[in-house]
Amino acid sequence: MAKKSRRARQASTTVQPVRIARAASSRSMAKETTDVDFRTEYHYVVEDLKRIGLIALVLLVLLVVLAFVFA
Repeated sequence: MAKKSRRARQASTTVQPVRIARAASSRSMAKETTDVDFRTEYHYVVEDLKRIGLIALVLLVLLVVLAFVFA
């Protein structure tokens, strides 16, 4: 095992100061609540989930068929 140099030990013990930002006020954090219709707003997500479900179903059927063929 190689011996550590003194330079490596000194660099690891150096402490760096860190700045901490103040938290934002509660007034700026307040958001207005709005109702969202997910079917119209995220229609592409529903289409992708349907496509993923169809692919998963096809692969599951393929696994069952292969299990019967090679059993």
